[in-house]
Amino acid sequence: MISIIRFTYFFIFLAFMGCLVPEAIAQEMNEADKIKVDQLSDVQIQDLLDRAYDAGLSKAEFLKALELQGMPPSEVAKMRVRINEQEESGRSTKISKRDAREQEDMDEIALGMFQFSDYSPQIADPNEIFGTSLFYQKNRRLSFEPSLNQATPKSYVLGPGDLIYVDIYGQSEQYYEATVNPDGFVLLDNIGPVNVSGKSIEEATGILKNRIGKYYTGLLGSNPTTFLQVTLGNVGSIKVNILGEVRLPGTFTLSAFSTVFNALYAAGGPSENGSMRKIKLMRNSKQIAEIDVYDLLINGTAQLDLKLQDQDVILVPPYISHVKITGEVKRPMVFEATENDNFSDLLRYAGGFTDQAFRDRVAISRITGNQRSVSDVYQNQFDMFLLKGGDEITVQRILDRYSNRVQIKGAVYRAGTFALEEGLTLSQLVKNAEGLRGDAYTTQASILRTKNDLSTEMIQVNLKDVLDGTAADILLQREDVVRIASIYDINNEQYVQILGEVKRPGTYPFSAEMKVEDLIVMAGGFQESANSQDIEIARRLEDSDLGTLADIIPTQVKPDLGYNPDSPSLVPFDQVIVRKKASFTMQKLVAVEGQVNSPGIFAIQSSGERISDLVKRSGGLNQFAYAKGATLIRRTEFFNTESEQIRRQRNLEGLQMKLAEDPSNSEAQAELLQRLLNDSPKAISPVDNQLAQTKKESLDQIASETPGFAVKLKETEAVAIDLEEILRNPGSEDDILLEEGDILSVPKLFQTVRMRGDVVYPTTLRHESGRSLKHYINGAGGFERRANRKQTYVVYANGAVKRTKGFLGIRNYPPVEPGAEVIVPTKGPKVPLRLGEIVGITTGLATLGLVISQINW
Repeated sequence: MISIIRFTYFFIFLAFMGCLVPEAIAQEMNEADKIKVDQLSDVQIQDLLDRAYDAGLSKAEFLKALELQGMPPSEVAKMRVRINEQEESGRSTKISKRDAREQEDMDEIALGMFQFSDYSPQIADPNEIFGTSLFYQKNRRLSFEPSLNQATPKSYVLGPGDLIYVDIYGQSEQYYEATVNPDGFVLLDNIGPVNVSGKSIEEATGILKNRIGKYYTGLLGSNPTTFLQVTLGNVGSIKVNILGEVRLPGTFTLSAFSTVFNALYAAGGPSENGSMRKIKLMRNSKQIAEIDVYDLLINGTAQLDLKLQDQDVILVPPYISHVKITGEVKRPMVFEATENDNFSDLLRYAGGFTDQAFRDRVAISRITGNQRSVSDVYQNQFDMFLLKGGDEITVQRILDRYSNRVQIKGAVYRAGTFALEEGLTLSQLVKNAEGLRGDAYTTQASILRTKNDLSTEMIQVNLKDVLDGTAADILLQREDVVRIASIYDINNEQYVQILGEVKRPGTYPFSAEMKVEDLIVMAGGFQESANSQDIEIARRLEDSDLGTLADIIPTQVKPDLGYNPDSPSLVPFDQVIVRKKASFTMQKLVAVEGQVNSPGIFAIQSSGERISDLVKRSGGLNQFAYAKGATLIRRTEFFNTESEQIRRQRNLEGLQMKLAEDPSNSEAQAELLQRLLNDSPKAISPVDNQLAQTKKESLDQIASETPGFAVKLKETEAVAIDLEEILRNPGSEDDILLEEGDILSVPKLFQTVRMRGDVVYPTTLRHESGRSLKHYINGAGGFERRANRKQTYVVYANGAVKRTKGFLGIRNYPPVEPGAEVIVPTKGPKVPLRLGEIVGITTGLATLGLVISQINW
């Protein structure tokens, strides 16, 4: 099926292209009777229609061409319906195939495959010949397509295939429709054949009027009562021969309304070797017109009304001469010049000078004999200098320099560029710049002057004396640059700093007579914890001994920051520190999770509150609690080193594994742990949210107050506790004090023991009361060969660790409790002895034995 479609698609393309390609090729393409429109896709039909438009055919001409090539009327009707459907749906599939010049030009014109895309401005190629892009540009928008929706021109010459309508009206009425046959006759009913071939519409009207007037007497005479009108129906086709230096020479079948430009377009236009200036139109072996394409491109006066006739010949001779112009013109390209063209003509072809062009003189490189020579053509010679083939003209740019410029920069109201007038001085330039700003530093100004050798010198001026008239004014020169500094450019930036219990601690610009209250207001006011009666000012000392670093000035302000005449004024670089109230404390929260009667978050009531107090407030342990496995999770201090971070991360992973063993509440424990680490986006409760936010604000404040301080990571770790002993003896050393962020985790009773490390089969075993560690080692398959038995240790559920002890070869293994984890480490790698080491040891032992034997002897 695919092969049939491709075959059909190929032949419908060849069929309609028969009206554009040379006649010899078209005769081999007459296969349109094999086309089945139903087997063509929408894309294929749109592709064919696009190519017809590219070749200068309308939709009606395209359908007519198919019919002339032998396509059955039923298939032509189907094609018309398919095209109308696609036009209504607005589908367009412009297809681009080739865009080549030399060898591929034949295929490009014959196949009509031109790329259509949105217009974008193209930069002229200096080596491109002017006018060639008119016929084979990449984005073709100009086709010179003849208009078929026009009144019948009286000068139109009839030929074979033309359809004419003869209307008789008035006293008598009759209508004739006839086609001019190949012999040039039209056959009218009851009238007979009438020869109209080669006659214009006007001439044919007179001939038909005289012939038909024999039968309708009212047509003739001085007072006719019957009238005759001849109009053109379907436009026939003509054959035009295009020869010479064109991209596709040959015989073309075109619309009878076609012009010379339409024919040139169909043939791809003149080649790079063809002339654009003297294209000849031959008719009946006589030259009837000479076409200059530049008239269209430059003046817009194309001979579009010059209609072609059947068997006309268009001859494109080789180009006359080429000249090239580059540089500052609007169209730097290669142009074809005639014998009488001068430089002014060439400049007009190139669009004229650009705005940056140097117009007084151009440089022309010309072939003289066997080499080139350079000539300078001045502006008054442009109309007299005749062009010659091979000329290369260069138009230069104006110089990037100013003839009368001075500049003023710095502390003036209108800094910038000014014109250097005769006698302009420094004081006048300052006046032209609308005077000095208030911050101008008038004690010193500088003038940067450029010498004739382009080196520079700096001229120092006391601007105050010049403006007062006590010093001589400075006469300015071309390209002088006057710089007037600001007092803030030469002085250090002055600021004050506030730290401590304010809302926006930081650095603020200093102002004269600034008070402490002013700075506190700029910082957003006091925090809730601020002590307005304990404020210090740390003042920088300029001249002091080595032991004194700063002058400390204690001060007080009103809580409402009201006016205080005794408040000290600040000086640049003061640091104001606002202390915190000694009695002010934020709520501190801890949490209890697991097997207690009321788990949750609790606020620490007093600084002496302990674990036993927290258990009591949570309602005590329930019946499923395993007190020996209870763990206190405490937030650790901040740390920065990578090794410390890795170690704490491992501890955290171990803690999370223990939490996961209790499936009843492991998710809540893990989430609470992550919240206290400030790593979870989910909130457990409003209280926990407030805790996280408060801690974040505290850390941000510390970081802002302390230069170089950065919080790297905040984690927790398990603290081994003995909850049974704590509950038996509240307040003892085991009953440790609570700290903010502590989590007391009380698990269920564990019934398993985990075996890890260098055992034969690491697994989890059921806990059996009274069994020793060796029993669980055997349950895991025993020690591996590289097991370090001496270093075996047990990690208990509460986080405590005990290792194996030994004395005189007797090992004392730690007891194993529910929830414990037995870990058997591995010995280090065994390094084999090298041959040299074995020989050394053997020699040493032999020498030692020999020495001992000698002593005994």
